Amino acid sequence: MLRSMYSGISGLKNFQTKLDVIGNNIANVNTYGFKKGRTIFKDLISQTVAGASGPSDTRGGVNPRQVGLGAQLAAIDTIHTGGSTQFTGNTLDLAISGDGFFQVMDGNEAMYTRAGNFYMDRNGDLVDSDGRYIQGIGVKEQAKAAVEADPNATPPVVAAPAEPLVFNETVGKLNIPITASSMSIGQDGTVYYVDLPEGAAEKIKTAEETFKTAEDTYNALTNPSDAQKKAYEDAKAALAKVMDDNKATLQVAGKIQITKFSNPGGLEKTGGNLFRTSANSGEPENGFALDQGFGAIESGFLEMSNVDLSEEFTEMIVAQRGFQANTRIITTSDEILQELVNLKR
Repeated sequence: MLRSMYSGISGLKNFQTKLDVIGNNIANVNTYGFKKGRTIFKDLISQTVAGASGPSDTRGGVNPRQVGLGAQLAAIDTIHTGGSTQFTGNTLDLAISGDGFFQVMDGNEAMYTRAGNFYMDRNGDLVDSDGRYIQGIGVKEQAKAAVEADPNATPPVVAAPAEPLVFNETVGKLNIPITASSMSIGQDGTVYYVDLPEGAAEKIKTAEETFKTAEDTYNALTNPSDAQKKAYEDAKAALAKVMDDNKATLQVAGKIQITKFSNPGGLEKTGGNLFRTSANSGEPENGFALDQGFGAIESGFLEMSNVDLSEEFTEMIVAQRGFQANTRIITTSDEILQELVNLKR
């Protein structure tokens, strides 16, 4: 049989695989956190018809004469370039600007993703769309501050420096109290929330006047302020009421962990926008956003797929023409064989 026929078959298989990868890329053009694939080909072994010979005093050198036996698949790469970000305005939609993956737990196995569409379950735990827990470190001890005020003195506004937060050393799921009225996530992955106790605002009656407890409004929660207590003086009386301004307490739930790898291209896709480690991905390096070598977390944004439709359609045309060319090799080889069979007639 003609070698060209088998070379054509190998080409058909390769371009069919290329079309499969392109089709998967296009199907996931709007999949958050998706990383496109790329096919690489290489030639098969070549049959040596005549070997090379070196030059002599009477004759020059001769190059080897070889016939290639087709092509084969060299690699299917996962391209981990960043996709564009889409604004959503949802606090729990997170995008990593730079290197790193979110870590989620699938049972006892750690998985990694760039898709940051996260949610709170009924217990206040941060989860992905399939209920896997987002990994991070919780807060062991909240900031504390003590303030004393003299009722007979002019009531100043006192701000007490808060003690530093103490985080847990063990990585696990992150929980936000279900009583929290609002939350925000900083670029370093710190999760803040405002805890409002139940009940209406307190009314204070002094000298037949009614005053409502002053309440602060928090527009941005990424930079928590120190603990404060305020004293307010009645304009018509000498008594000043000292009120603990705990109607809106800013607290920290924890910090989201991100992970990077020395060779992210070696990660294995498992479906559901997830990756797992492989023998060639390197060991996971855990850290936090804005640490050295790690990206920043953008709350209210989602990372789009890094698929470029114009590039994919161009590659599709190349694959289609390559497939057609290899079918011509097979049909031409078949015609030659048919002519050989007809020689006996």
